[in-house]
Amino acid sequence: MSYQYNIGCSLSNLKGIREFIRTSLKDYAIPELELSAIVLAIDEMCSNLMIHAHHCNPDHKIELHIIEPSSGELVFEIVDDGNVFDINAFTEPKMDNLIHEKRKGGLGIRLVKSIMDKVEYGSKDGKNICRLTKFYKKNNG
Repeated sequence: MSYQYNIGCSLSNLKGIREFIRTSLKDYAIPELELSAIVLAIDEMCSNLMIHAHHCNPDHKIELHIIEPSSGELVFEIVDDGNVFDINAFTEPKMDNLIHEKRKGGLGIRLVKSIMDKVEYGSKDGKNICRLTKFYKKNNG
């Protein structure tokens, strides 16, 4: 199984990304709560990319790939050619600091890392690739 979705970097396109993920995974027996968490994590990564790397320029494009390399494993690749951001080099702000400073933001990457089982970042052929892996239990019923 492999799906691909290409989209312009406008925040109004996030709804299409969420629908693409749900439609692509509809035949998988993933519990609704887990599916919603996956959608939230991908939405967060795509919105961060659109805002910070592409400044919401709808002429800039990102690609979202959903791959099932093995049974019970889903890989979501977000591919773009914007400014490089390595999620693994990001230092998460301390929760106390966020609360005391009443800062908006800073929680998204923490959320993504708590939802997904693996978060990797790399590049290939001049493109940035954020690879998010989620393991799930196949429903045999």
